[in-house]
Amino acid sequence: MSELLARHRAVMPNWLALNYTEPIEIVSGKGNRVVDADGKSYLDFFAGILTNMIGYDVPEVREAVERQLATGVVHTSTVYLLRGQIELAEKIARLSGIPDAKVFFTNSGTEANETALLLATYARKSDQVLAMRQSYHGRSFGAISVTSNRSWKNNSLSPLNAHFLHGADRHLAQFRGLSDAEYIKVCVDDLRHVLATTVAGDVAALIAEPIQGVGGFTMAPDGLFAAYKEVLDEQGILFISDEVQTGWGRTGSAFFGIQNHGVTPDMMTFAKGLGNGFAVGGVVARGDLMDALPAVGLATFGGNPISMAAANATLDYVLDHDLQANAARTGALIMDGLREAAQRLRIVKDVRGKGLMFAVELETPAQAARFMEESKRAGLLAGKGGLYGTAIRMAPPLTLTMDEAAEGLGIIVHALEVIDAEAGAQ
Repeated sequence: MSELLARHRAVMPNWLALNYTEPIEIVSGKGNRVVDADGKSYLDFFAGILTNMIGYDVPEVREAVERQLATGVVHTSTVYLLRGQIELAEKIARLSGIPDAKVFFTNSGTEANETALLLATYARKSDQVLAMRQSYHGRSFGAISVTSNRSWKNNSLSPLNAHFLHGADRHLAQFRGLSDAEYIKVCVDDLRHVLATTVAGDVAALIAEPIQGVGGFTMAPDGLFAAYKEVLDEQGILFISDEVQTGWGRTGSAFFGIQNHGVTPDMMTFAKGLGNGFAVGGVVARGDLMDALPAVGLATFGGNPISMAAANATLDYVLDHDLQANAARTGALIMDGLREAAQRLRIVKDVRGKGLMFAVELETPAQAARFMEESKRAGLLAGKGGLYGTAIRMAPPLTLTMDEAAEGLGIIVHALEVIDAEAGAQ
């Protein structure tokens, strides 16, 4: 065990998970590659859990932060006007498509989801919230209560009365073989049944990830949330789209993940990639919902001048370089290659994703752990997850080149071939 790992284990909580049998320390990065403390270079296909959205050492982001640092003002708080915060809010409100939108900035996706849930429960005067099975919305008290993955729930205590829906669980026996249209109908029928049987009075909101992150990039078929929203609108139930992982063009086919369903939600939450590594999160919501809270509120560090400089530069870079289109191109190359390889690899149970957000489902958690080690050895960083710990999930920076996509695909397929051969020999 390395000296740094021993120190980590002595002072950090046991539940703070580390990737790999021999965890690495990343000491430098450039473009879409990072270097560890031993000098080994890796093509990064996990991007700090989808956070280093446009890669490393990006001049536009670095220079924007340096300009703000040079003013001597790192923090003022929201009791003063913040030009960068206002400029970023204007961009996000416009891009969201939400009518009369307003924006509140936080430091993380967890905080963002807590804020959205506060807005919804106040507006509807109800603690009842709908969420999706296999979901993950953060690690705080309220966010855990709408998380539907036992590995991430520390207790059953909750400030909310949560009910969980189908929609991203087509692996279950009762849904196998259904077409998208048939599955959507079954799920909508179930939603109506939940509203008729398990709730009392008004329901505040449905909160959902268009593609489930911790869930292993499982997703509802396009159109399901539009069908859900028709039912929700009948009862005035609000819809919150958790875009912490799916925002800013990552899916390739839409700028926000929910737009793949043809839906404009009442609120969207965001975080992770927007700051390209700097802490930023937030909620964009209908102005009447955002303005309705009667108590004074603020976020001391939310929307601070440094994170706003980084986020404005990052979002401008994404738009100026049309990285949504790049995600569609490079993601298609990788997904097509993975699907072709899956036809001859017995251990691969599923390949799924959109754009630069894709996953490979393996047979066992041990195979997923083995993939992590084999791909690391070959110079590629990936992630794993899924409800059963059997999914390899990958989300490279949106700046990935076609050559890097081909390189990463080659490493992934080779690692899968090695594991498939090992499984066949057993």
